[in-house]
Amino acid sequence: MTNSFREFPKAKMFMVIGSNMTEAHPVAATFVKNAVADGADLIVVDPRKHKLCDFASLHLPLRVGSDIALLNAIMYVLITEDLHDRRFVESCTMGFDEMKEVVMRYPPERAAEICGIAPEVIRETARRLASVKPAMICYTLGITEHTCGVNNVLTVANLQMLLGNMGMECGGVNPLRGQNNVQGACDMGALPNVFPGYQAVVNPDARAKFEKAWGVKELSGKVGLMIPQMMENLVDRKVRAFYVFGENLANTEPDIRKVEHELASAEFFICQDIFQTETTRFAHVVFPAAAWSENDGTFTNSERRVNRVRTASTPPGDAKPNWWIFKEIAKRMGHEWASNSAREIWDNEISVLAPNLMGVKYHRLEGDGLQWPCPHEDHPGTCFLHQGGEFTCGLGRFSAVEWTPPAEVPDAEYPFVLSTGRRLYHYHTRTQTGRSVGLNDLLGEETADISPADAEAKGIQDGEIIRVSSRRGEVKVKARLTSEVYPGNVWMAFHFRETCANWLTNPAFDPISLTAEYKACAVKIEKL
Repeated sequence: MTNSFREFPKAKMFMVIGSNMTEAHPVAATFVKNAVADGADLIVVDPRKHKLCDFASLHLPLRVGSDIALLNAIMYVLITEDLHDRRFVESCTMGFDEMKEVVMRYPPERAAEICGIAPEVIRETARRLASVKPAMICYTLGITEHTCGVNNVLTVANLQMLLGNMGMECGGVNPLRGQNNVQGACDMGALPNVFPGYQAVVNPDARAKFEKAWGVKELSGKVGLMIPQMMENLVDRKVRAFYVFGENLANTEPDIRKVEHELASAEFFICQDIFQTETTRFAHVVFPAAAWSENDGTFTNSERRVNRVRTASTPPGDAKPNWWIFKEIAKRMGHEWASNSAREIWDNEISVLAPNLMGVKYHRLEGDGLQWPCPHEDHPGTCFLHQGGEFTCGLGRFSAVEWTPPAEVPDAEYPFVLSTGRRLYHYHTRTQTGRSVGLNDLLGEETADISPADAEAKGIQDGEIIRVSSRRGEVKVKARLTSEVYPGNVWMAFHFRETCANWLTNPAFDPISLTAEYKACAVKIEKL
């Protein structure tokens, strides 16, 4: 997030796009709902009429995968009606002319044919966004989990720069992270192209710094593999060993049959987790890890806030903190790592090597933590980024982005669009929440959510078992008739093994991020 949750109560307008906040991020959603109750305006852009739409003054139920066409059309109106922030664009950005050239190909009439939103609604949305300054944009996986996910993100950034809503309180681009420490994992270098603190592995100066700090020679300057590449390379043994910790890939990755074949092909497969999962079935070695409440350390949340996590209970049996397991493996490989606690790792390594975290020390994390960038110990942390219109690269860069359709679209054989996501009462593959009797009482099985109109056409009753099929597999699942889902769409989650949506989803990926297109694949539904 460029901005902070503490700004939500003061915000005048929100645009929430591709985010089922009330179920996937209920605390953040409460901040938005409270702000609306205090007078803020809310525009929701989402193919489903989920519960946050009840608080919105305007809901745009666009077709799945048409976000870029809609956003380009909104920017078309802002430019042609001279509603954009000329001063900000001219003084703080670059690439406007190239972006404008593409946007001019998306008048509302053309965009309406792609996204299904009426031209007059597109114009109203643009005018409303321009009438309130600043406005916050929030998004989640409904933007990123597409084959055009990176371009979706760039287009959201284009819109906020065009409106001049960057570098100020209650504005910005605010992705709500999907798990409790996704931001922290990225900050620590859990990406194939960067060291901790987002220092590029291709930069020889960065490599030299880490070689010296870690006491090693010739760190690779080659960008590593992404998860889909790793898994596909297990089959032909180009990847010979695969180490997974804290992930249940056998349920979370698209096309489960393909995933299971890849995991079963691994020459040497290590899992590190707090429970046995569908993925540990394939492992040659399983390391029992301490759970979050059995660890001392830090989490970094969506708003870049580093918070302390303190040990609440003793790890059971042989379970150990993740850092301890990694250190012991390194020791067997001939490396003696000096740090012997989460605090020492942070204070002596992370905050020394990552410039944006140098001011974050354990003794400063009492209370509400600190938001990076925090470059020195007298720095208070940064509530919002790009202050005064100053971007990391100097000027904000507009991107000229064309709309592209999903990799798989409906046809005569598979006439419905399946989109997937999360439900309120369970978390991901239920590795943890599935062990809670109370949560299983609240939600004990998966459903396929379909519109009443589609159900009537198929002769399907609410609660009956139906078959949902794609080119990759099928599941038999209970039908849930709901007005949240518009005709032509099916919505499911991935919490339950036998009825997991990922038996059906398409292993097509964004070419840059290699994020899977969980939000769009073609399916058919059948009455049994």
